[in-house]
Amino acid sequence: MASSETTPLLQRDDTPPVDIVRQQDGNESASPRGTFARNLSALDGFALLISIVIGSGVFSSPGPIDANVPSPGAGLLIWLLGGILAWTGALTMAELGTAIPGEGGIQPYLTHIFGEFWGYLAAWSWIVATMPATLAILSIVFVESVYSSLGINNPTPPVTHKLLSIAVLAVITTLNSISTKTSTRLSGFFVAVKFLTIFLLIVAGLVVVIKYSLTGNDVGGVDWRREHWFAPRRDTPRPDGAPGRFDWTKVSTWESLGFYSAALYGALWAYSGWDKANYVAAELRNPSKQLPLSINTAIPTIILCYVAANAVYYILLPWKLVSTTDAAAVTAVNQLLGKGGAYAATILICLVIAGSALGNSFVSGRMAVAAANKNWFPAAFGTVGQIGTYKVAKGAEGEENAEEAMDKGESPINALILNFVVSAVYILLGNMRILLTLNGLAEYAFFFLTVLGAIILRFREPELERPVKPFILIPILFALISGFVVVRGAVFAPVQAAILIGIWIVGAVFYYVRRRVLR
Repeated sequence: MASSETTPLLQRDDTPPVDIVRQQDGNESASPRGTFARNLSALDGFALLISIVIGSGVFSSPGPIDANVPSPGAGLLIWLLGGILAWTGALTMAELGTAIPGEGGIQPYLTHIFGEFWGYLAAWSWIVATMPATLAILSIVFVESVYSSLGINNPTPPVTHKLLSIAVLAVITTLNSISTKTSTRLSGFFVAVKFLTIFLLIVAGLVVVIKYSLTGNDVGGVDWRREHWFAPRRDTPRPDGAPGRFDWTKVSTWESLGFYSAALYGALWAYSGWDKANYVAAELRNPSKQLPLSINTAIPTIILCYVAANAVYYILLPWKLVSTTDAAAVTAVNQLLGKGGAYAATILICLVIAGSALGNSFVSGRMAVAAANKNWFPAAFGTVGQIGTYKVAKGAEGEENAEEAMDKGESPINALILNFVVSAVYILLGNMRILLTLNGLAEYAFFFLTVLGAIILRFREPELERPVKPFILIPILFALISGFVVVRGAVFAPVQAAILIGIWIVGAVFYYVRRRVLR
């Protein structure tokens, strides 16, 4: 985490820094400084949340989700549940973000509620697990989208695919190393591509349905009109990717809950970014009114887009194909329009993925710099414009701090290299479906802890000023669902859970050893 003059962790590059102002009554409040302070309307907040949340997940998660549910109807319900969970979580984060000003996303909230160690452990988990897993998934999806356009769909891609994914990651890291402004300058373009791609998908589904209704001729898949959308399937590939077939009618309730948890992680990946809603508050003219309005319009819009897009996949594709692909959109367009359409869709989707990867890589670098400035990480990761100790830009001369240098275009190259190495290890050792579960466990363990803390604060500090205060049942609902998802997901995916616990243990040891050394 950075010092109090620097930019918050996880913050978008164009969001102004936040000053902590102590008022006469002793309370602290967030007062944004910079050109854009308090200039945004609720409509601007709506657009900002849309741009943060909509990424590659809606194009890549349908396969892993469908593989873990008994029917297409159940898959659509998972997309709806994931959106509701994101909605309740965003409202609770908005409460904390306006009540506890500070830098680092959930870190200041956890520090305020439970102590510094928990704030550090959240930062460690994000830098070592969550963000590298995110970038690994994006790189894998980029490559698998290209192969899907060629008609190649393999749930267990060969090592050549992994090496190509690492190459994509290397390009993204290099671009961010040249200039931290590279991705932000393209953000408007990437947002337009996201909406265009989803719009075209929905139009394609409507065309298929309308054509069949008017002419009786089938285009795309036929299962959508022949099969029952909520009937359990009796002959599908195994959800874990192992050889053999699977009969959903013979699955116990407890086993089903495990599969649903795994499916929900895929949906939560697609909705990731909802926790950034509180960063919008610093730029809104009237946060207490406009922030809830932005959340309560943006997230339902996203839910509608996601559910509609996934219904389209089930219309355009044979249902047995949905669960076997990690690039559903490209596969669907390939089925409908052939190779030419698939190539065009691949270009659009790869642009969306590249934009998401550039933004996430940029954020990861900032997170490592901020953690180093807090003395949670070695000082080398808090530098900019240098590789190791070799200076490659004048911003590294020590005349300004790292955050000021990054604002002028310098890059945290050492932090980006760290992120590249960890992400590359994840690519080599895992696959998209394993990483989705790891990412979900890592994120939602701390989201659960944070929202539980928000509930505790309602009783421990009832006098705390809360400009945004959702009804108490909203954080309770989030805590119940997310807590169950984490516990059941960990039981169902013990390998990923063990890896994550190992990462936390290493982080805890690193924290206490570093404190002793620096004392």
